[in-house]
Amino acid sequence: MELKRKTLALIFAALAWFAVTAQFVLMLGNRVVPLGEAVIRFFSFFTILTNMLVAMFFTWQAIGGRKFKAGTLTAIATYITIVGLVYQVVLRQLWEPAGLQQLVDELLHSVIPLLTIGYWYRYEHRHDISYKQLSNWLIFPFAYLVYILIRGYFTGFYPYPFMDVSELGFFNVMRNALGLLVLFVFVSVVLVSIGRRLKPIY
Repeated sequence: MELKRKTLALIFAALAWFAVTAQFVLMLGNRVVPLGEAVIRFFSFFTILTNMLVAMFFTWQAIGGRKFKAGTLTAIATYITIVGLVYQVVLRQLWEPAGLQQLVDELLHSVIPLLTIGYWYRYEHRHDISYKQLSNWLIFPFAYLVYILIRGYFTGFYPYPFMDVSELGFFNVMRNALGLLVLFVFVSVVLVSIGRRLKPIY
């Protein structure tokens, strides 16, 4: 059982690192801004940061130990689920990637979110998670929001069109941010609720 868990984690980690690395290489090849700015912009996408978080978690699970605080995996599953949902509903229709870019795109926004949810179902300490943890889980997306708004104010670059203050205005962006906050809370509550009701399998 332990070998199976580590093997799955290793495979998932490899997929996540491949997707992030390939996306970085593709970005460098298509950049229209100086290298330093391109690198900063790459790490300004919530998709990239979250997939890196997933990759680091699975890497630790593969080479380290299973021990992690109950709720850690649920938080990560929430973040990557948001990545998938927002992309499928809002961003997918905005472009049509092809070739390697299409493969990487599907890995980052579809495959890895599904794999993470599956791993969460099998290995999270689901009956030990609590609704009280939700406030801690929101720190990462809130800090990210503050970062992109501040950097966008000084540089004019916003990673996502629904966060573009220069195009939408501050109040519309705040409305979108509130909608995302509600989505984060909703997904978190759903995962905690489902997890606490499912029969333990570990």
